[in-house]
Amino acid sequence: MERQYHDNLIVSSAPHMVSPVDTTKVMGTVLLALAPAFLVGIYQFGYRAAVMTIVCIIACVAFEWLFNAALKRKQTVSDLSAALTGVLIAFNVPSSLPYWMAVIGCFVAIVIVKQVFGGIGQNLVNPAVTARIVLFISFATEMTTWPIPRGAGAVDATTGPTPLGILSEGGGKLPSNLDMFLGNIGGCIGEVSALALLIGGIFLIWTKVISPIIPVCFLGTVFVLALIIPGQDPIFHLCAGGLMLGAFFCATDYVTSPIMPMGKVIFGIGCGIFTILIRVYGSYPEGVSFAILLMNILTPHIDNFCISRAYKKGGGK
Repeated sequence: MERQYHDNLIVSSAPHMVSPVDTTKVMGTVLLALAPAFLVGIYQFGYRAAVMTIVCIIACVAFEWLFNAALKRKQTVSDLSAALTGVLIAFNVPSSLPYWMAVIGCFVAIVIVKQVFGGIGQNLVNPAVTARIVLFISFATEMTTWPIPRGAGAVDATTGPTPLGILSEGGGKLPSNLDMFLGNIGGCIGEVSALALLIGGIFLIWTKVISPIIPVCFLGTVFVLALIIPGQDPIFHLCAGGLMLGAFFCATDYVTSPIMPMGKVIFGIGCGIFTILIRVYGSYPEGVSFAILLMNILTPHIDNFCISRAYKKGGGK
């Protein structure tokens, strides 16, 4: 039988599934989920919270556009991934941070962490988390100067410590768990209100943009360990710092988190362990960013371990 060939038939590599969900829609949904935390940030810290967010979005989009243009790559700014990175960077810094410092963080996230490794889907670690760590190490004073939020009431000061800072230094009065849950505390723009972030996280789970496995394992591990360690309040640790922001919006990053369900469990538990160990026993008051970064580095090994176990259970070699 004569074999016929057609030039217009092109078979690409798997997967071949057609889905109405694309990167732009996913990123747009995540941005929508961050809206409650954004509104709380503006209410608590004023216009600088909004301006900081806009500056970071513009910087991230500009760096991505310029890098793609310089290397003559296809432009990817329309997929909203750069815009989302900008929002997350803004949410991970104090509203008082000089704008030029935030722009440096955007450069690190987009150019060094993301684009140098091939662009979206190729980065080894979370860009926004890495940017926060670089800014924290490079500009420690500015990154730990916290404006007093509006909800804190009448305070005879313009700056003050965060709850984790008070706990780490061992002095001062801790805010109530209710104030921490609502967001009437000092901190980064987008991390102060556990309630707002919880609403956004539940929305992402409800829309099936993220799996609940990593957030539940992350938050559950922190809660259990804080319950076990003497002198620690589990509710305090759930509401303090960047735990809610990290658990729902950073640790669940598709690219830098494991694929398999078992891998997600390992990843979430690992993030929780590192977070509580750094918070309680480390020299830094906050451990969420470091925990996520460490587990990002381990993700390929976690995937390999879980995939090999799945093949063995299925009878493969």
